[in-house]
Amino acid sequence: MILDLIYLDYAATTPLHPSVAEYMRKVQSEAYFNPASNHAAGRLSLAVVHHAAIELAQLFNVNPERFIWTSGATESNNLAILGAAKQREHRGKHLITMRTEHKAVVDAFLFLEKQGFEVTWLAPNLDGQLPLDLFEAALRDDTQLVSIMHINNEIGTIQDIEKIGSICRKRDITFHVDGAQATGKIAVDLAALPVDLYSMTAHKFYGPKGAGSLYVAEDVLIEPLMFGGNQQHRMRPGTLAVDLIAGLGKAASVAQRKMTDDLKHLSSLKKQLMQGLQGIDGLHINGPSKDGYPGILNVGVEDIEGESLLKALEPLCVATGSACNSQSLEPSYVLRAIGRSDIEAQSAIRFSLGRMTTSDEIDKAVSLYCRAVKRLRSISPGPIL
Repeated sequence: MILDLIYLDYAATTPLHPSVAEYMRKVQSEAYFNPASNHAAGRLSLAVVHHAAIELAQLFNVNPERFIWTSGATESNNLAILGAAKQREHRGKHLITMRTEHKAVVDAFLFLEKQGFEVTWLAPNLDGQLPLDLFEAALRDDTQLVSIMHINNEIGTIQDIEKIGSICRKRDITFHVDGAQATGKIAVDLAALPVDLYSMTAHKFYGPKGAGSLYVAEDVLIEPLMFGGNQQHRMRPGTLAVDLIAGLGKAASVAQRKMTDDLKHLSSLKKQLMQGLQGIDGLHINGPSKDGYPGILNVGVEDIEGESLLKALEPLCVATGSACNSQSLEPSYVLRAIGRSDIEAQSAIRFSLGRMTTSDEIDKAVSLYCRAVKRLRSISPGPIL
């Protein structure tokens, strides 16, 4: 095991919070039963699941009965988008999303296009924001579903979910939000927000991998994608992973307590990081320079190729884009959508900070980045054309 890693890739995944890990071990040893079983042991496990629903509901200020347990945000996004589109196919076959969405959303809409739906792919402004006038102009009488990410996973843009949802609500359009990067990090009051479907995953806010949920507002119907049991009102059949769900609930409880302090901590660290990098010639920020989520900073630099820079930065763990697309050599489609050229997009590095990130780690990251840029420029044959 490499012990000197500097981990600044919290947007990809977060470590288990110690109290989450401890609680999951307890559940694994004492409540490992099938919660669908009609006996005392099964009821014990079912009570653990109900408790997790209450913890998650308190984070979002909604009824605990409104959540469907899933394996993560990818499944939640697919269930929401495909299930809602098919359920309201009679209402129309026009759908709207953005070019900067996560692949779990993008690929779901590409699949629906093959099924005969028409998708409008909206472009953001330079900060990654959805222009509301552009959004309203794209709406049609047969628009039945809109899906917009809450916090962008690559550049940290926070969309105005309230205004977008209000427009959808007035026109009886189902509104889905990919909340994978927002859950447990910023305040999300689903009782007040006009949101019909909200996706989340535990491992983005210090819970376990393999556990997620989909919030489904009252009176919103979606068609199931899987079949084979009566669990979860047949919306998502299968034996529930009690220990993982317990971990998700506990992570939600911890997040609710720590959110204010986390945001202050991240804001301070991001300011420190930006100040440390600002002296580099040719550096530019991808996405919002202010008002974005403080846990994400995406930067590019002239005359440097991102993959080479990433290797030169080791043992600093950062990213050139989203983790789901990290094996691709293609420049980030998110950065191209906000107006970056292929060359500019290929130089991008995403720093994503977390609860355990320290000021000392930021100093080390700045030092590593500055040295790497200087060294790569010294051996470069000239500007990248």
